[in-house]
Amino acid sequence: MMDAVSLSWVSTAYLLSTAVLLVPFGKLGDIYGRKRIFQIGISVFTAASFLISLSTGSAMIIALRAFQGMGCAMIFGTSLAMLTSVYPPGIRGKALGISIGCVYLGLSLGPFIGGHLTGLLGWRSIFFVNIPLGIAVILITALKLRGEWKEQKREAFDLRGSILYGASLVCAMYGLSILPSYLGGAFILGGIVLVGAFARYELRIKNPVLNITLFTTNRVFAFSNLAALINYSATFAVTFLLSLYLQLTRGLSPEEAGTILVIQPVVQAILAPVAGRLSDRIEPGIVASAGMAVTTIGLIPLIFLQETTGFYYIAASLLLLGVGFGLFSSPNTNAIMSSVEKRYLGIASGMVGTMRLLGQMFSMGVAMTIFAVLIGRVVISVENLPEFMHSLRVAFTIFSILCCMGIFASLIRGRMRRPQEG
Repeated sequence: MMDAVSLSWVSTAYLLSTAVLLVPFGKLGDIYGRKRIFQIGISVFTAASFLISLSTGSAMIIALRAFQGMGCAMIFGTSLAMLTSVYPPGIRGKALGISIGCVYLGLSLGPFIGGHLTGLLGWRSIFFVNIPLGIAVILITALKLRGEWKEQKREAFDLRGSILYGASLVCAMYGLSILPSYLGGAFILGGIVLVGAFARYELRIKNPVLNITLFTTNRVFAFSNLAALINYSATFAVTFLLSLYLQLTRGLSPEEAGTILVIQPVVQAILAPVAGRLSDRIEPGIVASAGMAVTTIGLIPLIFLQETTGFYYIAASLLLLGVGFGLFSSPNTNAIMSSVEKRYLGIASGMVGTMRLLGQMFSMGVAMTIFAVLIGRVVISVENLPEFMHSLRVAFTIFSILCCMGIFASLIRGRMRRPQEG
């Protein structure tokens, strides 16, 4: 059995590895071919899953999870770029919406299937099941996906910049994961300093891994990424907090709590393709801003949670959150991917994933900091239920304010479409 620290690193190693490598692998896809990097990524992810299923110790599992995260970075650093390369602006939102809807469908089914697999066959089965799926994707990609996409064939890869970029993200994300300790603050500060050093270095070289001018001269790209960061920061911890509330305060089993919480990702999965198609007809920023507004409306009722709040009240909030995020995600991704030239699609694809992971880590960091300050480093139980409920209200208040700020970040991005795109 693993201790709590080792268990946390099973997840952290995967997240850190993915976040650090998303943009570099997106850039490598731009140079050497997005399909090639995607295929390597699927192979790495599948091989890592197989090896994890055979693991004999916690250190081996953590190392292989980092290896698996590398494969994930190759996949998500190129997949959106390939879709954007293939589909023209008039139907791009629809294609991206279907892709994002499938992701949400996986998020909905994953915990349910994983829980049953663990109960029947043990934890190794969760990773073992990835093997036939990975092999199927490898075969489909090789046999059905024709052509290759690379826009910067002769450009040198910026290894030094990639190392600086990775170090800054590791510091920031690790710091967020150990908040509210002083060490966490120190790591975050170190990450900010390294980001400054990275930006300065990238502006001085000919072929940077991340073209900083995309943020300084491309308003749509910059504010669409900021809106994504804010949205994930304001929403990711909601499921975690409500899961604790339903189990500790209302006495539900994990399965019963999961049945209620699945409302949000299911609604997102249904609406993402619809919103993507809508963003092909209406300015994506308008649709995404409306989604952010609905998300804010869904968060505000959670501020007033009581120990006797009805389940229909919670379900209604989750429904609104699902509608909001479903309306936001596809159009916002469409705005990011359509705002850059083809040669930067890999970087844009990597940034979409990076904003997601940073937002998720920040969201959990906020929740953990609130718990540490208002409850202390103790096990949450019936004895400290009043403090727990107060912590929930504070967290949902912060998330609501943050999401409200995100509406303005989304609105001021400007228009995405160029005149020739209609």
